[in-house]
Parts: sequence; C-alpha cells; structure tokens
Amino acid sequence: MKFRLVTIALFFVFIVFTSCTDNDDKNSDYGRLSVNLTDAPFPHDLVAEANVTIFKIEARYKGDMDINSEVGDNSDSSMETEEKSSFMVLMEDEMEVNLLDLTNGVTKNLVDLEVPVGTYDLIRVYVKGVNVVLTDGSTFDLKVPSGEQSGIKIFIKPGLVVNGGLSADLLLDFDVSKSFVAKGGGSNFENITGFNFKPVIKACNMSTAGTLSGMVTTLQEEVAVGLEGAQVAVFAADTLNTTTFTDADGKYMVMGLMAGEYDVEVELSTYLKETVTGIDIVASNKTSQDFILVAGE
Repeated sequence: MKFRLVTIALFFVFIVFTSCTDNDDKNSDYGRLSVNLTDAPFPHDLVAEANVTIFKIEARYKGDMDINSEVGDNSDSSMETEEKSSFMVLMEDEMEVNLLDLTNGVTKNLVDLEVPVGTYDLIRVYVKGVNVVLTDGSTFDLKVPSGEQSGIKIFIKPGLVVNGGLSADLLLDFDVSKSFVAKGGGSNFENITGFNFKPVIKACNMSTAGTLSGMVTTLQEEVAVGLEGAQVAVFAADTLNTTTFTDADGKYMVMGLMAGEYDVEVELSTYLKETVTGIDIVASNKTSQDFILVAGE
C-alpha cells in the first residue's frame, strides 16, 4: 500500500515538474535564430565560380527587452547603437562561399544561436574577397562598394519575430545574376573585361514562406527523361518573382516564396514552353509541381 502511495505521489510530482518546464520554455527570454544563405541561380555558361567571404553578420533588434543582455553562448558577441537602432552581432568568423554551389534548395548555414525574443527587421552582412572565376580559368577581383565597411543592408518585411523557447528561420537569397554584372558584354571570354559587384540580397521569413519543387522531363519512347538547364520562371500577379534552372537530373527547387498563388513557365531551347497557372504555395510547406516538355519542330 505504501509503495502504491509513493508511486502515485511521484507521478504527480513528475506532472507538475513537466508542466513548469514547458511553461518556462514558452516564457523564455530567448529563442533560437537560424540564418541560411542560398543563391538565385546565375544563368551564365561562362562563369565557374562567384565567391564572397562573409566575415560578420548583424541584426537590428526592435523588441522590448534589455539589449545589453548576452547573446547565446558567445561571450564575444557585442551590441552597438546606431542612429537610435540597436544592432547585435550574430556571427564574426570568416566564411568563404561559392554562391554558384547554393542552388536548387542547397543552403549554407551562417547563424544558429540563441537571441533575445522580439522582432528583428534588418540584417547587415559584411563581405570581402569577392571574385569571379570564368570557366577558362580567368579570375576577376571585385571591389566591394560598402559591404566591407558598413555592411550590406537587407530589410526583413514583415519583421522576423523570435518567440521564447522556439526557433525562427531566416533565408537570405543572394541573386548572383543581378549582383555580378559583366563588363564588356557579349557571350565570349574575350569580350568580358571584368565585373561590377552590386549586391542584391532578399531576406525571407521561412515561417511565412513556402517552397516549390519538382521535375522537368520529356518523353523518349514513352520513358520520362530529366532535362537539364530548363528555366523555371515563377510569376506573381503577372510579375516575375524569381527564376531557377533544373539540375542534371531535371530537378528544380525554389525556396522563400510567400504564401499565395503563382503561375510558372518552363522553357528550354528546342522544346515548347509549358505553363501552369494557379499553383498554391502554403507557408512552411513544400508544393510539388512537375512539367513535361514536348519537343518543338
């Protein structure tokens, strides 16, 4: 009888302890922030690498907490005040990235740490060592207009909310095709005299965005064969939102699409264009849409 009473008592203690732990997590003053980098593909056959070295990332904090509290487990993390806005350092290590490796759902994790709960509305990315390598081995070092001194400013709209005991994911989409502008023009090596670096980066709150993925194939003797290099263009209300290109297996993936309906066009030389309208993208979910292209005359 005593054993039974002790067992019941221990059970109630466990329930109370678990309940308190859950409440503490939900009411925690810190949540986890993850920042990943991806690339809006660069459709230039002459470019083998587009390299940047990221050496610091900051976030602007707009919450109500005391921003002088420590960030995560990194005692070296510091905060500063600039133009009445509070910034905190999220990362301060050199990280070299070839942006052309980050396509079709491939991402590079830049930040993963505990931060104060609240809203973050601006990211500053500091870069250096920017260069472009052509497929013939030619290398062009690019000047960084402001990224090394004041950082590349990326606004988050709406602001990213970090809740206590929970995780928030932010995706930085580095548009290489707009950020690396070839000088000299033309499609031959001898016509390229260099590149201008004009960074274009979009921030996307992954809790309010979804992903579109699928296959682009054609039928050969009634067998589906993946098509490499097909352009997948995503439109929102007749406005081009983003593009990507299929890989060697015919697969594609577009991340960071805000919830809503989109029209998608797929094109590849010698094939007829295929269009699908009203594709529904759901927040925090992946939508699958395949395309079968028919060879043209």
